[in-house]
Amino acid sequence: MKGWPGEPDMDYDVLVADGEAAVNAGKPITDVIFDFGNVLIYWDPAAVLVPRYSKTTIDEFLDNDISGFYDVNDLMDAGMAPEEAIAIMRRDKGDKWADILAYYIDNFRDSLTGVVPGARVLVNDLKAAGIGVWGLSNWEASLFHVAEEQCDIIQQLDGKLVSGFVKLRKPHKEIYEAALHRFGIKADGALFIDDKAMNIVGSNAAGIRGVRFQDPVKLRELLIANGVDIPTVQ
Repeated sequence: MKGWPGEPDMDYDVLVADGEAAVNAGKPITDVIFDFGNVLIYWDPAAVLVPRYSKTTIDEFLDNDISGFYDVNDLMDAGMAPEEAIAIMRRDKGDKWADILAYYIDNFRDSLTGVVPGARVLVNDLKAAGIGVWGLSNWEASLFHVAEEQCDIIQQLDGKLVSGFVKLRKPHKEIYEAALHRFGIKADGALFIDDKAMNIVGSNAAGIRGVRFQDPVKLRELLIANGVDIPTVQ
């Protein structure tokens, strides 16, 4: 199975306010919390592997049932050191996949392939409108400096919380609560943007409305439709 295991069914680019977030449906949006990977900046693990590995090998590496890549990625995001994650993959899946994981980590910066179209301007437009803009991302701690060095959009945010440093991980409720506390904001005015459905479910559990992101234009239109005063698409 390629991609993250355990993803629930959820439409893209619609506002979701289920569970604990239902009470906040329709309230003014005062703060927008962004995931990083494939929301603000593109993350493509396959891009790292192209120089050394065939398409078949890359596809197998990105199949969690074969390599366990997404399982160990989750462990690193939650605070495990890369060396330990490589050892676990070597033990559970074999040398081939562990060696590829080591190569991926050594060349991680090649996985960050640019800013998502419209993201930089959207962040600036939200700030100009008086909306707080924040970052909440699952990311391995020792690799996060690569994102900060390559993607200055991260520096435009009012603040950020990264899983590997706090040893908490989306979609668990506790990391959303930690983010609200760090940012000094309340769930009733917050909107969380992420490309993974499971993380929107997690935000809802913490009382935060969410949007599963896919289309930058639809996100801008959704924000405007929900009362955020930013320039429209003409």
